[in-house]
Amino acid sequence: MKKDDKQLILDILVKNNLLTQQQREQIVAEAVERNVDVLEVLEVKNFVQEEILAKIKSKIFNVPYINLKGKQIERTVLEVIPEEIARNYRMVAFQRSGDNLGIALANPQNFLALGALDFLARKYKYKFNYFITSRTSIEEALRAYYNMKEQVQEVMQTAAADVAQYTPEIAAKEEEEPQAVVKTAPVAKIVSVILRHAIEGKASDVHIEPVAEETRVRYRVDGKLNTSLILPKNVHAAIVARIKVLANLKLDETRLPQDGRFRMLLDGRTIDFRVSTMPLLDQEKVVIRILDTTASIFELERLGFAGRNLEVMKEYIQKPNGMFLVTGPTGSGKSTTLYTLLRMLNHEGINIITLEDPIEYSIAGVNQSQVKPEIGLTFANGLRSILRQDPDVIMVGEIRDNETAELAVHASLTGHIVLSTLHTNDALGALPRLIDMKVEPFLIASSLNVVIAQRLVRKICTNCRTEIKISPKVEAEVKVEIEKIPTESLPANFSHDSPLTFYQGKKCSRCEHTGYKGRIAMAEVVIVTPTLKNMLADGSIYDGQKIAEELSRQGMIPMRTDGILKALAGFTTIEEVLAKTKE
Repeated sequence: MKKDDKQLILDILVKNNLLTQQQREQIVAEAVERNVDVLEVLEVKNFVQEEILAKIKSKIFNVPYINLKGKQIERTVLEVIPEEIARNYRMVAFQRSGDNLGIALANPQNFLALGALDFLARKYKYKFNYFITSRTSIEEALRAYYNMKEQVQEVMQTAAADVAQYTPEIAAKEEEEPQAVVKTAPVAKIVSVILRHAIEGKASDVHIEPVAEETRVRYRVDGKLNTSLILPKNVHAAIVARIKVLANLKLDETRLPQDGRFRMLLDGRTIDFRVSTMPLLDQEKVVIRILDTTASIFELERLGFAGRNLEVMKEYIQKPNGMFLVTGPTGSGKSTTLYTLLRMLNHEGINIITLEDPIEYSIAGVNQSQVKPEIGLTFANGLRSILRQDPDVIMVGEIRDNETAELAVHASLTGHIVLSTLHTNDALGALPRLIDMKVEPFLIASSLNVVIAQRLVRKICTNCRTEIKISPKVEAEVKVEIEKIPTESLPANFSHDSPLTFYQGKKCSRCEHTGYKGRIAMAEVVIVTPTLKNMLADGSIYDGQKIAEELSRQGMIPMRTDGILKALAGFTTIEEVLAKTKE
């Protein structure tokens, strides 16, 4: 692709108001900084819908556009291009008429891909017709190559005896040649298939657990656990041993829990896996957290922050000092929000140090430290050492006790930006929680800038989203909440008198027939204003009426209200919002 073509695409996007001039400048600057293609940055930023971008490329390159989402591709057609070549060059064969084949590519000017296709055409006498499609379309089509159950069953049938005899002693020997094992050992193939399927399905966790006379493999996708595979119980110990080898855990220790991690390169993507083993009655259970480092380029807008919440976060994260707290239960996306804020602060002139348990994502340019209580490196002790490292920004994974809370507060008072998390149900709950930790109210008032509370709700699948009517009871409940929303915070072209329109997914193949795909945050953001500081100092922080008046005055939008706004905009269902915000 010529440089002029890339600039022309950006020009068209700006001219048609699909991209702002500021966004264009941001894309070009990041492409130069990272030494990558501007279109690659544009696709990652997700400023423009993928399909719209693919259609514009189609016109520029004079190559027909095709949308492969939901399209059933015959196996014989798909396998015209070997899987490895298709994945490497991001292209698929999707239709055939005699010797004429339709080939979809994400980049029709990838000369290595065209060279590989030219070789296939000459060898098998094919005639290729080229089409351009989006990267997501390619990814979905590539999944057709892969059937986890068939692959596992094939391995089990051809090498059942070897799998059953895979002992810890054999596993220990394999540590010497791990790469050879991945390609040849039946157990390694089973584990590889399980992990690949989890990544393809965008699972956050894999549970491998013994149940009665079988081994169950479950995936957590969008916060929900689903069983995807049942294996004979006699292979359970072998699978656990293989995972222990990868994570460098003790093979002969089956009585105590163990934690480890490992990294794999799959389809050009670096994936980190965090492993936890737990001894049960007669076997060990393994849970693997999947951390896709290539998908960790976050932005607040993409996480779900918008309107007043987004403005406050962007303004207050630029303060020269003070505390920035994110609250919510386990699994509410607090760490993701913290990492996003760190990325916003991360540049050459800033020294950022983190203290985490565990380190979930590695960020270039950030000094990340893992707490190890067993050797005395606790959050409190680590925080003392961090203060001697000349930091500008400190991120403490979680404030768990009085000592850590006091140190974090004092760090923010001495000219540092401190980011951390607390387990509270709402944003305002962070204030009495810190007081319960014996932190003096006047110190909290002097140090705390902003508190965010958040939950994750499932996003409606955009491929099968449709309008619905909600029950009169739910509609009445929602109208009460909408009446509290300031007019300026309502969606465009919506007023308090507008009819309520909500959405749900019809359940299609693209969302695995769930109606949902992905998750988004709903949140509330409280500014610790001078009024709140005074209330902390004089003890009236527990006066419900005064608190309500102050939150209303600063324009705070409650979490449930933020969720309802997202439901009205078609991002999630009203059922998800109400379920996640029950009192």
